This record gives sequence, structure tokens and C-alpha cells, in this order.
Amino acid sequence: MLQKKIIDLSLPLQTNSGEPVSVEITQVGHKDGGNIFGKKFAFRKQNNIFRRLQSILLYYMGVKRLSNNSFPDAEFLNMEIVKASTHSGTHFDAPYHFGSTSEGKPALTIDLIPLDWCFNDGVVLDFTQKKPGETITLDEMQRAINKIDYNIKPDDIVLLHTGASKYWGSKQYLNAHPGLSREALLFLLEMGIRIIGIDAYGMDRPFKDMLADYFKTGNQKILFPAHFTGREKMYCHIERLANLNLLPPNGFKVACFPVNIKNSGAAWARVVAILDQ
Repeated sequence: MLQKKIIDLSLPLQTNSGEPVSVEITQVGHKDGGNIFGKKFAFRKQNNIFRRLQSILLYYMGVKRLSNNSFPDAEFLNMEIVKASTHSGTHFDAPYHFGSTSEGKPALTIDLIPLDWCFNDGVVLDFTQKKPGETITLDEMQRAINKIDYNIKPDDIVLLHTGASKYWGSKQYLNAHPGLSREALLFLLEMGIRIIGIDAYGMDRPFKDMLADYFKTGNQKILFPAHFTGREKMYCHIERLANLNLLPPNGFKVACFPVNIKNSGAAWARVVAILDQ
């Protein structure tokens, strides 16, 4: 019987220099949680204002008061409060992130993504030879596919290995990757690919490179070509993957289920590769 090996392809949700949008994680510890919960319970909103006032009064009188000492070992339950963009850490972008419509229809939000898209055979394409700020062209995409001697089929999950994940946690991470061209992306989508992932800050070139070229030329097509291609051809992409260097070119499954956030254009995801040993 074959054993399964699971490789984590996700980065942690945390505050660091590789996240331009602040991530705030407040931890309500075991020792403080009981007192906090007890007060919130006493002050909770109720339909009957008299019952609410009674609850508050009994709390201050100590008649009905929950505190740390109410629980075993004077410890309550630990909890974290997270304030972060849905685009922090390893995350899954739905078509709605790219625009309000896709293929002439309302674009799918993250809660409407078919789950059978999110568990399929995986393919790794090597673009580690590309320099930061460069573009992955159609010709380079075709050569990368030919190199792995594998026939990509509809619904495969294609992962682009740039090597940029080694800079995670530093400011260098924001600008350490190449970007996917519209032509190379359409080539994959026309093969029936619905989900593409990359081990970098974004699917497009770094902001500084796109903006520099746009201000020189005024050409709108320079800005976020991979993202905006999702308006004409429906697809999803995953940004900020890791550990793609640990994977073979093919012969594994990818599971990439996003958190179910109502009407959102993106969500955090725990992405893993599953290999037979």
C-alpha cells in the first residue's frame, strides 16, 4: 500500500517586511481569557433591557461573575483576533478580484468557486532562470512545458516556480519575481487550466516595474496583465506559495481550498501537495 507524503506549500499569516499591508494578530491568552469572556458575557446585548441591566448588576455584585478562577487551572481558552487583508500570506484570488465580470458574466466570488477545481493533479514549471521584473513570455511558457515531458490536461493545477519564496520575510520579497504575460497565461487557460499558482508576491511583475513602464508609456496594458486577463477568461490564481523546489515536475495532487468568505474576491488558503511514496 502506497503511503502519502504531504508537503506544505503555504506561507504563514504573520507580520513581516514581506507584507506591505499590516497584519495584526492579537492573542487573548489563557490567563486573561476568563476575565474577558466573563465581562463580555455579562455585558452582552439582550432583547430585554431589564435582563441586560440585571446581568450587569449581578456581575458587579459578584453573584454571577465568570473569571479565570471559574475554570480548571485558572485558565480559559486561548483565542487570536486577526486583522489582515484577504491578500496576506498564501491566498487564493477568485475571478471577482480581477473585475466585476468575467467572460461577460458576473465574476465568481471566493465562496462560489467550485470545490472540484481545488483538488487536482499538479504540475510545476521552472522559471527560476528569470530575473526579478522580467516577463514570462509565451515562448518561455511553451519551452517550460516541453521540458517536463508531460501533457497538461484540463483542470490540472499549474504552479510557477520562480524561487522568490526564499526572500519571504524581507523587503526584497516584494520585488524578487518575474511576472506572467497575458499571452503565456492565455496559453494555459486555453488548455483548460482553471487554477495557477506562483511562489512569489504576485502573479504580475513587481509594482515598481509595472508603474515605471506605465509612466513612461501611458500604456494601460502594462498594468496587471495577468490579473486583468481574468476579465476575459475565467480563472483563479494563488499567490505567495512556498517549497515548490521540493516537488517533482508532476505526479502529485494539489489541494488548495480557500476559506469560505461571503462575497469576497480572495481568501487565505492552506495549500498542500500530496505525493505517493
